Amino acid sequence: MITGEIKSKVDRLWTTFWNNGISNPLSVIEQISYLLFIKRLDDLELAQEKKANRLNKPITNPLFAPEQQRCRWSYFKNLTNSEEMLPIVRDEAFPFIKTLGQSGEDSAYVRHMKDAVFLIANPALLASVVGQIDQIPMEDRDTKGDLYEYMLSKLTTAGTNGQFRTPRHVIRPLA
Repeated sequence: MITGEIKSKVDRLWTTFWNNGISNPLSVIEQISYLLFIKRLDDLELAQEKKANRLNKPITNPLFAPEQQRCRWSYFKNLTNSEEMLPIVRDEAFPFIKTLGQSGEDSAYVRHMKDAVFLIANPALLASVVGQIDQIPMEDRDTKGDLYEYMLSKLTTAGTNGQFRTPRHVIRPLA
């Protein structure tokens, strides 16, 4: 069960996107999902590294090659310059997740990610969102499912109640 604290964090994250011009609920869920996936890949790699260090053995089948270390959540989340973070996530980490598992075969993952687009173009927005996502505890397996169910319920509620917001950049010229 998702707690009130986690709901509050997701609501704040959702509002951050909407206040920065990404107001389509599906787009918000997609962008959060992409970032959560990048974070999860790094969490898996960190667990492998910890185990390898304990056993004093090298990692077998690392997710990130040496030249892809900048794609790791644990790398870019600690950057103090958001202007430096954006090109790493947009131009390196996101293309990395789009091509995972591509070995010439047409897998379901490859088909679904083919048209994926990273919409965050504002460095300050990305830094804020990365910081907020990093504060959401994702260690518990149930939390992940509950988090997605909660985000989907927000989508359903927004559509039912006609609460799709008009972004500020669209309102300004109309006013």
